[in-house]
Amino acid sequence: MLLQAQHDSFPMAKTAGSDTPMMQQHRAIKQKYPDAILLFRVGDFYETFGQDAVLASQILGITLTKRNNGAASSAELAGFPHHALDTYLHKLVKAGHRVAICDQLEDPKQAKGVVKRGVTDMVTPGTTVNDKLLEHHSNNFLAAIHFASDDQYGLAFLDISTGEFLLAEGDREYADKLLQSFRPSEVIFQRHQQKKFREYFGSKVYTYTLDEWIFDAGYAAETLLKHFQTHSLKGFGVEELKNGLTAAGAIIHYLRDTEHPHLQHIVSLQRIDRDDFLWMDRFTIRNLELIHGNAEGTHTLLAVLDNTVSAMGARLLKRWIIFPLKDIQKINERLETVEFLIRETELRNKLVSHIRQCGDIERLVSKIPMKKINPREVLQLAKGLKQVEMLKQLNLESSNEYLKRLGDALNPCPYIAGKIFKEITENPPALAAKGGMISNGVNPELDELRHISSSGKEYLAQLQQQEADRTGIPSLKIGFNNVFGYYLEVTNAHKDKVPASWMRKQTLTNAERYITPGTERV
Repeated sequence: MLLQAQHDSFPMAKTAGSDTPMMQQHRAIKQKYPDAILLFRVGDFYETFGQDAVLASQILGITLTKRNNGAASSAELAGFPHHALDTYLHKLVKAGHRVAICDQLEDPKQAKGVVKRGVTDMVTPGTTVNDKLLEHHSNNFLAAIHFASDDQYGLAFLDISTGEFLLAEGDREYADKLLQSFRPSEVIFQRHQQKKFREYFGSKVYTYTLDEWIFDAGYAAETLLKHFQTHSLKGFGVEELKNGLTAAGAIIHYLRDTEHPHLQHIVSLQRIDRDDFLWMDRFTIRNLELIHGNAEGTHTLLAVLDNTVSAMGARLLKRWIIFPLKDIQKINERLETVEFLIRETELRNKLVSHIRQCGDIERLVSKIPMKKINPREVLQLAKGLKQVEMLKQLNLESSNEYLKRLGDALNPCPYIAGKIFKEITENPPALAAKGGMISNGVNPELDELRHISSSGKEYLAQLQQQEADRTGIPSLKIGFNNVFGYYLEVTNAHKDKVPASWMRKQTLTNAERYITPGTERV
């Protein structure tokens, strides 16, 4: 069945190089992504070839077969239906592999020769936004580390699923502490520093190395200015952190290099100031069992404290535990707010109720520029914004200054929420391609087409009567065939009444068949 899909989509004749055009195309694309498993779209399947097929069959438990055409007659082959991509993709990434998704860029029926293809997405452990790969209560950080000198490092951390972009710099001990605290899913650094990285920071984390020139300070600054569309980085308060900015620039370069051009949700850079937080090394974090226990089933501080009701809150609490405040004023402000909410039971219950219904707004918003959001998630975003509006009002009306300040900072985006509620149906499909997403009354042409699709017979009868009255042909009929679709049939006795705008398509013994702009549309 997999081989049949290839025959349907490609001319399989051998070329002068004794290989098929399809396999030549596959080889050319694979050369651009040699370190990734290439999922190659062939008809209704994603195929893998050679070593990629061996890995895919082992990880996914799918059948490994042999190709029986072309010079590479012994090349391995393994594939799965394209609609099962979400089922299999996360397994490949969780196994520690980069995955390049190569799609058909044109309709195979209209293609002349080999179907045009290209990599439309590159998924790595640190760049994924797939819900099956993300832990809702944890950030998924991509980290970059710039080896600036023997004991000076620049670091940057980006969660592409939320848009959080943080940077810092310091000595090796501080760099190690940050890597242990953020626990990134993937770390990128200069290619020639592999030995040092393993020696200083271990080998348990997934890493990827880049060319030295990508970590040039001038190139990094140019990359960041272009991304944020600013003339300076002063507004972010990070301009003096040259090593950290170099790491941040490398992250933006890496994302674009891995087919992630839609990064409009990354709108700011935040610095991690060492003096703002209590410094703890990896051994302290481990021995205090703050986040992870020393043995399975061990109770941790996070497990005891985490009574959050949203994924956003869970991620924030984890960050607070790893980075305890040092400023006594900020510490007391938090403590006083906790005490206030313990006393004000009614307000607390209302806040909890609204937060619970928000959903994961952070990640939903980030899916929009990346074009990964589905209709149901768009509607959930509007529902979440509605809850934000109520949270804002409750906070502003409270007597606690900290809550008032939080309320003042909230933006419920009423125009956007209202537009979504107005234009998206109450129960949209999971996939936009299935239709039924846009409400009636939003677009007159869409409403008309929907009416035609649901009332086809009625529409055809109405069209037949309308044309009969207009032309004075009482015996006018509407028919259908597979050659040119719907047509108007006129007997020879009335063909002199046929309007000039009608196009004749077929002549019969006793009648002629025509199409009009109206019947073409049907």
